[in-house]
Parts: sequence; C-alpha cells; structure tokens
Amino acid sequence: MALSIINIHVNVTGTSTRFFDVLAANLAVTDGTTIAATAFLDDSGNAATAFPIVANGYYNFYVNGVLQEGDSYTISATELTFNGVTGTITAGTPLVVEAVELVTQT
Repeated sequence: MALSIINIHVNVTGTSTRFFDVLAANLAVTDGTTIAATAFLDDSGNAATAFPIVANGYYNFYVNGVLQEGDSYTISATELTFNGVTGTITAGTPLVVEAVELVTQT
C-alpha cells in the first residue's frame, strides 16, 4: 500500500466575554455560596443580565487578578457558585468572569 499524506487544515477562532464585579462588602465563602450574574458589569460597563452558556470553550474566574482552579467554581447562566472552598473575600476585591467560546472551521 502506498503512503498517502492527508493534509487537515482547521481554523480555530475564539470570542471572549468578560464580566466584572468589585465586592461592596466582605463575602463569606463556603461550599455552595453563589454570586448572581446580575452583580457583574459587562465589558461596556452595563449591568449583566446573565452569563453566556459556553458550549465549546471554557470559563475563567479571577479573584483579585488571580486565576482560580477550575473545580473551585461552576458557572450557569444566572450565577457563579463556589465549590468546596471556604474563606472570606474582602470588600473592594475585584472579581472577573471570562467566558471563552471556541469555533472550529475546516
């Protein structure tokens, strides 16, 4: 059998949507603590109504600019939920949710 070379060309593009919140008061975090999507502002400074549902991509969550472990939170359209973490996030701490959607084209 002769060797054949298969050339596969795939383009991947992504879109990123970010949401921002600066805590007005200390937030006591335990397993299951939630923050509503409506507490965040979008990239344009408008109040968020919901987080986008990411079908092919991922979410990143930053506390004071530090990326959090993926298993320490979940995100739905309506809220961010802390999973298995405890502590206090102090007032004035910035929170950022980033939703990245990837699209492939062949």
